[in-house]
Amino acid sequence: MNNYFSVFVFVIVCGLPEKGTAAEAVNELRLGSVAMDIPAVMHRRLTPLTRYLTSKMNRPVVLMLSANMPAAITDVASDKVDLAYLTPVAYLKAHQRGNAQILVKTVTNHKDSFQLMIVVRKDSPIKTVADLAGKSFAFGDKAALLQRAVVVGAGMPLKKLGSYHFIGHYDNIVRGVLNGDFDAGILKDTKVYAWQKKGIRVLYRSPHLPPYNITASGKLDAATRKKLIQAFLELDIRNPAHKKIIRSLSGKYDGFAPTSDKDYDIVRKLIAPFDKS
Repeated sequence: MNNYFSVFVFVIVCGLPEKGTAAEAVNELRLGSVAMDIPAVMHRRLTPLTRYLTSKMNRPVVLMLSANMPAAITDVASDKVDLAYLTPVAYLKAHQRGNAQILVKTVTNHKDSFQLMIVVRKDSPIKTVADLAGKSFAFGDKAALLQRAVVVGAGMPLKKLGSYHFIGHYDNIVRGVLNGDFDAGILKDTKVYAWQKKGIRVLYRSPHLPPYNITASGKLDAATRKKLIQAFLELDIRNPAHKKIIRSLSGKYDGFAPTSDKDYDIVRKLIAPFDKS
């Protein structure tokens, strides 16, 4: 058994509250999530939220963490979990496969959308997206389909790049570009703002895209979905207790905002050439 899976099993078995009555188990809501970090860290990030939701819903809300993004999509699409913290693409796939329903979207630095940006070194001779032909390019996680979709949507087919590699986190990308390991790379806007004065230049900005979200199983009843939406929207960053819940999930989050399936049409359009599910 590898270390990652051992931690995963430990968190699920040991990290949840003690089992209650059979009635409580039937009544509980199960919260899943994309695996953005090791399970122990995801458990720590999401536990304050589950406690808050337990109080607001008057029923147990427990974590059922997924090992990876495909599993998180399957879990909410198949009703294994009742709601999940998902990426934009993960929501669309869960909606397509199991009629999962969008509840709310996250707010980061007072914005309920984000952009992906193609960057080069400040002194790079590359001036346009067309100039990327034949050049080396850095992506993050191979599962982050939206990154590739944005590059293709900008007018640069992947086959025209000289080479491209998946190197993990945004920090790896920006350092790879600055060190000259790659001619260009793609970053989230917040990472660009943090590094823009340190030697990178923005070559292309994507349209504004919807962010991470909370999605419900298509089988969850409308009354429960409505109550969950209200609970998320009532989280107020100005309230110290609420701030701890919000910032546990992400240090850059300010809360949650209303959303709808239509908000994600821009992502649908971008990923259409890649969507085989």
